[in-house]
Amino acid sequence: MERSQIWSRTIRFGAIAFAFALLFVSASADDVVVLSEDNFEKEVGQDKGALVEFYAPWCGHCKKLAPDYEKLGSSFKKAKSVVIGKVDCDEHKSLCSKYGVSGYPTIQWFPKGSLEPKKYEGPRNAEALAEYVNTEGGTNVKIATAPSNVVVLTDETFNEVVLDETKDVLVEFYAPWCGHCKSLAPIYEKVATAFKLEGDVVIANLDADKYRDFAEKYGVSGFPTLKFFPKNNKAGDAYEGGRDLDDFVAFINEKSGTNRDGNGQLTSKAGIVESLDTLVKEFVAAGDAEKKAVFTKIEEEVSKLKGSDSRHGKIYLKATKNYLEKGSDYAKNEIQRLQRILEKSISPSKADELTLKKNILSTYA
Repeated sequence: MERSQIWSRTIRFGAIAFAFALLFVSASADDVVVLSEDNFEKEVGQDKGALVEFYAPWCGHCKKLAPDYEKLGSSFKKAKSVVIGKVDCDEHKSLCSKYGVSGYPTIQWFPKGSLEPKKYEGPRNAEALAEYVNTEGGTNVKIATAPSNVVVLTDETFNEVVLDETKDVLVEFYAPWCGHCKSLAPIYEKVATAFKLEGDVVIANLDADKYRDFAEKYGVSGFPTLKFFPKNNKAGDAYEGGRDLDDFVAFINEKSGTNRDGNGQLTSKAGIVESLDTLVKEFVAAGDAEKKAVFTKIEEEVSKLKGSDSRHGKIYLKATKNYLEKGSDYAKNEIQRLQRILEKSISPSKADELTLKKNILSTYA
């Protein structure tokens, strides 16, 4: 009976802790205040002015606005006199009906101490919304901008960057007023971030409305237009793939020989050289007397390699030497050690280095 009661208490405590953790994560992950019938009048119409977006989850225009609205929320997070909020009208129909919402997104400003809103009719971007809130709320907040990994091209830098024969370059030709370009922007930034550690891959964009000569030269007639300029073809190839993060990542991996996932981490294929993998399997299977002969073959193969394969070949050589000196358990023990380090907080470049070693060692284990 006592054991049952203890077990019951443990489960209840665990459930409460999980719910609290989930609530904390939800609150900290979103700088826009999520409003409902329960909290609307506690957050709005009090001692702060409030900008409220009434939206529907399925609405295309709402999805397009979302990154700008989140940026707005982040920028005004510390403003003591303003609330940036949103209401899901699918979930809270009566609240949206109360404020005359008939289309999505509808953005309304509620002055301090008032539940009588003014409809926002301006442009739907973070900068314009911030200017409006600053005017209505008496604040002076600037939009927070995170450093970008997308290389911004101009007429002075285009040729230097794009026509560099040591780089594979993906270029987005865009226009600032283009809705599809705005929708693509957060995805394109993630692509650039995923490949930021690849020295010979560049993710770039060009304002083709401003630099129209380049748009004309490369046959750009609509926005966004994406072209890939590989090392061996600086005339440029049209990118006709999908426009999700995974589509772009798969394309770059295929064309540039990289092995990244959408988070920028190396995949299990990174560092693997097929010709050396074949020899390593022969090495592991060989008897003690034959191992040195196979090691010589590995040395010869590594000497023929170039570029990144040459760098990876040196890891194969070192691993083979350690295998000879430390025995067959070396690879398994070293993989476990590297995995423990990878699970700690380390720099992305260090994670790359250890992942390459771990991938190559897996052939020896």
